[in-house]
Amino acid sequence: MEAVLETHALSKNYGSRAAVRSLDLSVVRSEIFGFLGPNGAGKTTTIRMALGLIKPSAGSVAILGEDLHAHPERVLPRVGALVESPALYLYMSGRDNLRAVADVLGGVSRGRVDEVLELVGLADRRRDLVRRYSLGMKQRLGLAMALLADPELLILDEPANGLDPAGVVEMRDLLRRLASEGKTIFISSHVLAEVQQLCTRVAIINLGSLVRVASVADLVASHGEFQVGVEDPKATLELLRRQEWGAGARIEDGLLVTASPTGRGRDLTQFLAAAGHWPDSIGERRLDLEDIFLSLTGAEAPQ
Repeated sequence: MEAVLETHALSKNYGSRAAVRSLDLSVVRSEIFGFLGPNGAGKTTTIRMALGLIKPSAGSVAILGEDLHAHPERVLPRVGALVESPALYLYMSGRDNLRAVADVLGGVSRGRVDEVLELVGLADRRRDLVRRYSLGMKQRLGLAMALLADPELLILDEPANGLDPAGVVEMRDLLRRLASEGKTIFISSHVLAEVQQLCTRVAIINLGSLVRVASVADLVASHGEFQVGVEDPKATLELLRRQEWGAGARIEDGLLVTASPTGRGRDLTQFLAAAGHWPDSIGERRLDLEDIFLSLTGAEAPQ
């Protein structure tokens, strides 16, 4: 598949401190790619290098097959970005903010301004002064700015910042629709539950180094364990731990977590029933992305 954003041995040093260490990433067309890490892991530094805002100490960034630092004039017009809080003119309306950006970009029609306002759900507030906007509305206006030039790649740093639950759902639906239309979306976010629902693949970095790249489905797969509800968890746990395959059984949130004698849920059900411990419920245990994040980084989950 076509790589839209690639980094090769990308590194950034500040004096003797390595902020990013030899980072290799490849993001393909039409995917929503999550970029995760604890505070200070190097996420923002990587994003700034990917946008040409700072120069790498070593390595390279390629966007749509072009070397970013060799041909920024060919690459950057095809990228839309929302990094940290958008820079807005508070004394102007939302529409006039977009028109000002459109004039700087050039080649953006007035019709496109109204189109992106509709896309981000601000059409009804387009004439309101931005100083009257909530934090979530300002964030959506920043996304509208990123979409003005109809970019092929979107790089978004905390796009759900300030959004209420309904706004988060609207943002998720919008980004999915953009990806289905062929746009590639690179997201850095601390809202791990949202990343799990939205992204196809994620990269996790820690202390500037890449720890893991995988599909979300692979990361949260059950790994052969089941959650079982029974009337007497403690007695059932004793039974399971006497089995070679059940040595790792445990109780989590009132449910048994255990392997199966064959790896199949029905055989676990049969074993428990034969021993007089009929399950009230049984299902594959799936991990949350937060669990994976904690185990790979040893850090607290982002708040």
